[in-house]
Amino acid sequence: MKKDEKQPGRRMLLRVGACLGAAATLRLLTAEDTGVPETGAARPAAGPQAAAPRLKSTAYRLAPMTGEAPAQYRTALPPVRRRPFLRMPQLGPDTMVLTFDDGPDPRYTPQILRTLREFDVRAMFFVCGEMATDNRDLLREMRDDGHVVGNHSWTHPLLIKMSRAAVRDEMTRTSEVIDEVLGERPQWFRAPYGAWNRNSFEIGAELGMEPMGWTVDTLDWTTPGTPTIVRRVLAGAAPGVVVLSHDAGGDRSQSVAALRTYLPRLLTAGYTLRVPPKRR
Repeated sequence: MKKDEKQPGRRMLLRVGACLGAAATLRLLTAEDTGVPETGAARPAAGPQAAAPRLKSTAYRLAPMTGEAPAQYRTALPPVRRRPFLRMPQLGPDTMVLTFDDGPDPRYTPQILRTLREFDVRAMFFVCGEMATDNRDLLREMRDDGHVVGNHSWTHPLLIKMSRAAVRDEMTRTSEVIDEVLGERPQWFRAPYGAWNRNSFEIGAELGMEPMGWTVDTLDWTTPGTPTIVRRVLAGAAPGVVVLSHDAGGDRSQSVAALRTYLPRLLTAGYTLRVPPKRR
């Protein structure tokens, strides 16, 4: 009788312990999924959009993750990275990387390509699949000029709000279009809005892509004025810096004009504008 009386108490203790363990596990997994500490390292970047208490996904942007990626990138296989590359110092002294997101756009991308060609400079273009599939000639022009074509998802969604299957679909479809047009899959991926989590890192690695962030955000998507964009690039210039700009997603005439102004200044200052070499 005494043994029977003790069993309910034991069962109750086991249930309480199990609940506490599950709650702790869930908290750890949630923190890991964000790719940043729970203390708020992933926060809206400083800028005009920071004042709004709640941001729509179209205005959402995370600050580049803290910490340094390994000095040398490698074939994107497990173990999977937990943060994107923010700088590329391994490309050489006084070297910077220019990157352009959201295209290709037939209104602005050709102008950017012409400017880069004029100054014999290479850049990285992170393209959205829905734009790339309708502008395949621009993908070929990027490749023919020696630029790197990277994956920026299909529709530019907020990946951290999507299921793993949906994230895979966004990334895979874009890689397939790039492969179909250029004969090779992209080796680099940039998450829309700079919003990374475990799914985007793992799926990107499975597709053979390294994660690329940025050092200097021009915030050109806010159309702050050409002089402001130029000032931000020149103020942030330093060896290994990765500059984020856009060639689509809205009116990018300021981005085009700014490039024609700051690019020759960077070259005069002694910087070399390069892209990561292809992995073999």
